[in-house]
Amino acid sequence: MSRGSEASVGKEWSADFSKVLRFFLRWFFKHLYTTLAWSYDWVAWIVSMGQWTKWLAVVLERLPAGMVLELGHGPGHLQARLGGRRWIPFGIDPSRQMSLLAAHRLMRSGSRMRLSRARAQNLPFAAGTFDALVSTFPSEYIMEAATLQEASRVLKPKGTLVVVPAARITGKLVFDRLAAWVNCAARQADDPKAEWLAALRNHGLEPVLETIHQRRAVVYRMIAVKKPVELGEEGCR
Repeated sequence: MSRGSEASVGKEWSADFSKVLRFFLRWFFKHLYTTLAWSYDWVAWIVSMGQWTKWLAVVLERLPAGMVLELGHGPGHLQARLGGRRWIPFGIDPSRQMSLLAAHRLMRSGSRMRLSRARAQNLPFAAGTFDALVSTFPSEYIMEAATLQEASRVLKPKGTLVVVPAARITGKLVFDRLAAWVNCAARQADDPKAEWLAALRNHGLEPVLETIHQRRAVVYRMIAVKKPVELGEEGCR
C-alpha cells in the first residue's frame, strides 16, 4: 500500500471514529437528564474543568428581584442559590429523576420547594406571573416557538428572560483543551446564533447578547426584556 493510500485510509478511519464518538457524546448528554441524572454533578464538573459554579453565577448578576421561574431546574443548584435572598424561586423540569435530585437538594439546604413537573412549552402558570425567567445551558427546546410564546405569556410587562446558552473553555492546559473538544463534539459549546435574537423579537422580547470573559472560559448570556403592550395593541376591553 502506498503512503498516499495509507494516509487516505487513516483520514477515513479518523473521520469515522469522530462521527461515532460525537454520536455517543450526544446520546450521553441527552440521557444525562433522565436515566443518567445521578451522574450529572460530576459530569458537569469534568466537562467544565471545575468551572460550572462560576458559569451558573453569571445569571445572578443580571437577574431582577422578585418571582423567578427557572426553566429546566435540573438537580436544583440554582434553585438553592436563589432561595432566601431577593428572589422567590420557582422551577419546572419534565425529568422525574431531576425533580427528585432537586427536591433532595432543597430539603438538605432547608430551602422552600416550588417545583413542578412540566415542560417549558406548556407552563402551568397564569399570564403575567413572573418578574423573570432563567435558564442555564438548555437544549434546543429553549428557542422553540412554543417555549418563547409561553415565556412571553407568563412574564410581567418589562419582565426579563435570562439565558446562559453556552460557554466555551479557553484555558491552555491539556485538560482544558480536552474538555473544550468534548463540549464541541457534543454541541455543548455552540455560539449563540443570530436567528435566536430574531426569534425572541418575534415573541415580544427585546434581546441583548453579552459575552463574559472569565479566566479560563467565555460565557454567553442573553438578556431579553418583555416589551410593554402598547395602548390599543390588544384591542378594546
